[in-house]
Amino acid sequence: MSALVTGVGTGDGGGLDVRELRDVGEFEDAVRLFDAIWRPDPGNRPITVELMRALSHAGNYVAGAYQGGRLAGASVAFLAAPIGRALHSHVTGALPGRGAGLALKLHQRAWALERGLDRVTWTYDPLVRRNAHFNLAKLGAHAEEYLPSFYGAMDDAINAGDESDRLLAVWHLSEPRVLAAARGEPYVPEVPADAVTGLAVLEGLPSPVPAGAWAGARTVLVAVPEDVEALRRADPDAARAWRHAVREVLGGLLAEGALVTGFDRRAGYVVERPGPLERLGS
Repeated sequence: MSALVTGVGTGDGGGLDVRELRDVGEFEDAVRLFDAIWRPDPGNRPITVELMRALSHAGNYVAGAYQGGRLAGASVAFLAAPIGRALHSHVTGALPGRGAGLALKLHQRAWALERGLDRVTWTYDPLVRRNAHFNLAKLGAHAEEYLPSFYGAMDDAINAGDESDRLLAVWHLSEPRVLAAARGEPYVPEVPADAVTGLAVLEGLPSPVPAGAWAGARTVLVAVPEDVEALRRADPDAARAWRHAVREVLGGLLAEGALVTGFDRRAGYVVERPGPLERLGS
């Protein structure tokens, strides 16, 4: 499957040719691209040529986005539970400013729908603001589960020195908000007037609000740092404080049955808590 995608933010207005990758040379190009993005230790790459070859041959999703004949992004996903309904996207990397990330996700969605699948899942770092906006607003996905230290220690240049907490994103491919996002209409969550802040920003640091102050609130807002990747380099202790604060507040809310309804650029995660009857299962 190949698609020429235009109008998705390519820096020079050119189209992106998105297609499945099938030969070893293409997989090697993808590994080089991922190395340039994550700069991992040679023994700690997000995926290898051999694994991409095996996944592709077994009928899974391995694709690349080309601009001007050069690889600008790549994505690898495999069929997952529930069997016959889901695809799990393991890694997607794209060069900035070309629209390749969005083009790959739209191609991945079409690929999944052609095979009768109704959802795509992936994980992402809840502290990375641009990824939260891309996943929940630009794609219309849901964040459905908080996964502490999901990958264990990671030694690449982006994640080194931090714990690998992740949110599980679930993309329900035919949901109205996803259909709108695919048309270029990002999902903007409603922030009720009575929403309360559970985690705020104070001089660049996390400032948790005591749980008793929002115990009865239906909607809770959870802030994230402006640029956690820069913060990891400049002030690792501050980045670590953000990790633990978001784990405690956002992870705690999801553990009690709350739902992330979206991501607001100013307020952060918009989280709706279940009412008393919902907690009882009524």
